[in-house]
Amino acid sequence: MRRWRTLLAILAAVVTAATMSPSPAAASDPVTPYVVGGTRAAQGEFPWMVRLSMGCGGALYSPTLVLTAAHCVSRTGANTSITATLGVVDLQSSSRITRRSNYVYRAPGYNGNGDDWAFVRLASPVTGIATLPIVTSTAYDSGTFTIAGWGAASEGGSQQRYLLKATVPFVSDATCNSSAMYGGDVIAAEEICAGYTSGGVDTCQGDSGGPMFRQGASGWVQVGIVSWGDGCARPNKPGVYTQVSYFSAAIRSAATSLGG
Repeated sequence: MRRWRTLLAILAAVVTAATMSPSPAAASDPVTPYVVGGTRAAQGEFPWMVRLSMGCGGALYSPTLVLTAAHCVSRTGANTSITATLGVVDLQSSSRITRRSNYVYRAPGYNGNGDDWAFVRLASPVTGIATLPIVTSTAYDSGTFTIAGWGAASEGGSQQRYLLKATVPFVSDATCNSSAMYGGDVIAAEEICAGYTSGGVDTCQGDSGGPMFRQGASGWVQVGIVSWGDGCARPNKPGVYTQVSYFSAAIRSAATSLGG
């Protein structure tokens, strides 16, 4: 059974309301790392990171499109219920930028097993913030990747106020699908694994839909979308990510159809 790295909508709504309504007590709360094994990202370090109000992450693909996971959204069609927050590492910052959605596009082949990507279209463009290019080949689908998000610190943990980051190494399809790890549950052609055999560093609940990225020839490029995993940061249970290179043509085609 796939354990998605997202939250129940009702919990996400409560968390979002809390993060969007600062209080004097909240302002003085100590900072706790939540991307498991992570450290706090610097303001402006990953400007294209997006927090979505249903309790998922995403990356700004274009001024009007956020690339996220299919399991974070219900269906393709008009949707004005999602709020995207971006431009900050602190979700309570007065500098945060928010946009409402007007449409959702979910990968047409998605059935809960693969094809885990989607777009959230924003009602108005975001200007002055860098977007995150996607890879168009497998050239960058190995090495060391960066992950980031506002997700939980541990399995069942709460969401966070500050963006955390960490690095994780590539895990080959053969290793990830071995009996010691996922026993064949990973779809090798369209999913990519990353993490440590010893565990300890990983994305977690609430990070779903966020990007996994690395340096390319001209800067950061997105190679994965946070999808699923067995728990969080467990030994021999790396994170499983949608392999963007496999879907790059479909993603670009969808973006064009959505005006992005």
